[in-house]
Amino acid sequence: MRKVSLVTGGAGFIGSHVAQHCLNMGHKVVVLDDLSGGFQDNVPEGVQFVSGSVTDAALIEQLFRQHKFNYVYHLAAYAAEGLSHFIRRFNYNNNLMGSINLINEAVKHNVECFVFTSSIAVYGAAQPPMDEETVPQPEDPYGVAKYAVELDLRTAQNMFGLPYIIFRPHNVYGEKQHIGDRYRNVIGIFMNQIMQGKPLPIFGDGTQTRAFSYIDDVAPYIARSVAMPQAYNQVFNIGADQPYTILELAYAVTDAFGIAPNIQHLPARNEVVHAYASHEKAQHILGAETAVDLQTGIQKMANWVQQVGARPVTLFNNIEIPKNLPPSWRDVVSQSSGGSQ
Repeated sequence: MRKVSLVTGGAGFIGSHVAQHCLNMGHKVVVLDDLSGGFQDNVPEGVQFVSGSVTDAALIEQLFRQHKFNYVYHLAAYAAEGLSHFIRRFNYNNNLMGSINLINEAVKHNVECFVFTSSIAVYGAAQPPMDEETVPQPEDPYGVAKYAVELDLRTAQNMFGLPYIIFRPHNVYGEKQHIGDRYRNVIGIFMNQIMQGKPLPIFGDGTQTRAFSYIDDVAPYIARSVAMPQAYNQVFNIGADQPYTILELAYAVTDAFGIAPNIQHLPARNEVVHAYASHEKAQHILGAETAVDLQTGIQKMANWVQQVGARPVTLFNNIEIPKNLPPSWRDVVSQSSGGSQ
């Protein structure tokens, strides 16, 4: 019998790719997305699209009752890690309580596996490369929310037998990414700036390091994991191994566009300086491998961006705590909200 999968955030970047891979596996796919950070044209043909939020408990209950999902792939989140300090209530309502709505229904409807995309943010400033045995110590509300969902899934498994798989991806990029979001996804931000003839903004001196992961090295393994019983009730880092500085990244992006770097250094912000992970567990159990190097992946994304063009910049107008907000964000918020914040 054909499996039925729910993909939350399936109009977004990673979610739309996971939805496509689920289709390729022969699943019937329902995508739930409120389009706050995604686009309906990202949704693959052949899925049923439902416009709505994971925070709508009544809608979630209705969908589970109607479709009797075998699998849940939960990718919906507001993933602006740095901004999460200043939107704490919004962050926890969307990223934690929305997840709990899904877990409740998954338990009640005996879902076969709940796949959750957490984040490398749960590790905080732990010494890299972090592996799955590293004790999480998140340093921002986004990481706190993600880790809280991880813990809740473990308790749901212990109490109710809900199988889960947790992925901790990091710095994923590629086609269909929302390049107009100014608060997250540095590669997308750089490319959108280039498309508009603007400088590339870098917080601090640019020596922060991250390992950037091309989407095709991440999404297929998330989708296929439900068919691997050995992956159940496990946590996996997934993504690229090689870290790069933000300055090196800026040069790689400008090279893909064939232009000279035009970098604007902004005041440093409160963020983890070095963050990259070990992926030996995913390689051993899932067969995950990094097949696309940074230069190749960036060129693929640059080609796509040049086809679709620049995206309008997404502004977040409901800042809850303006104190210590980075000046570059504060100026935008002030302009877009009439100075009321």
